[in-house]
Amino acid sequence: MNASPSTQHSNHTMPSLFSSGKRAWLKALGALAVAAIAAAGYFSLSTPKPAPEVTFASLSGEKIDMHSLRGKVVIINFWATSCTTCIKEMPDMVRTYNKYKDQGLEFIAVAMRYDPPNHVLNYAQTRKLPFTVALDTQGEVAKSFDDVKLTPTTYVIGKDGNIIKRYIGEPDFAALHQLLEEALAA
Repeated sequence: MNASPSTQHSNHTMPSLFSSGKRAWLKALGALAVAAIAAAGYFSLSTPKPAPEVTFASLSGEKIDMHSLRGKVVIINFWATSCTTCIKEMPDMVRTYNKYKDQGLEFIAVAMRYDPPNHVLNYAQTRKLPFTVALDTQGEVAKSFDDVKLTPTTYVIGKDGNIIKRYIGEPDFAALHQLLEEALAA
C-alpha cells in the first residue's frame, strides 16, 4: 500500500523528536531524579522515626502509654482473630516474647478495631497469651502507627522510643531474633 506523497516523509528531512543534545540532557535529568529519589529513600530509612505517643487499653482495663515503655525494647503487633496469618504466627510471637522477656522485651498485641472484643478475650485466655493484649476499639492506635490496615503488622521499637523496623506480614523470626538481640544489647 502506498501512501500519498503528502504523508510520505524521509528520515533525512523530518527532524528527530529530540536532538542528541536534548536526549543527553533528558538522560542526565532522569539520572539526577533517580539519584534524588534514592537519597530521599536512604535518608528516610536512616533517620530515626519516633513511635507515636499512644495509650494502649489492655483487656484487663490497664492503660499503658508509649512513654512509660521508654528504656525497653517493645514489639507492637497489630493482629486480628480473623487473620489466618496472625493466628499462624502467634505461637512464634509467644516463643519470641518468652525468649527475650527476661532481657527487657515488652510486647503488646493490639487487636484491630473490627475484631469483636469477646473474640479477642476468648483467644487470649484459651491460648494463655503471656503478654499484654490491647483493644483498639476506635482504631486510633492503628491510625497513629502509619494507619495500619493490613494484619499482621509488627513494629520493633528501640529503647530510645524510635521505630527500628516494621514488618508487614509474618516476620522472618530468625532475623527478628537477631534484631532483638542487637536492640536489647544496646
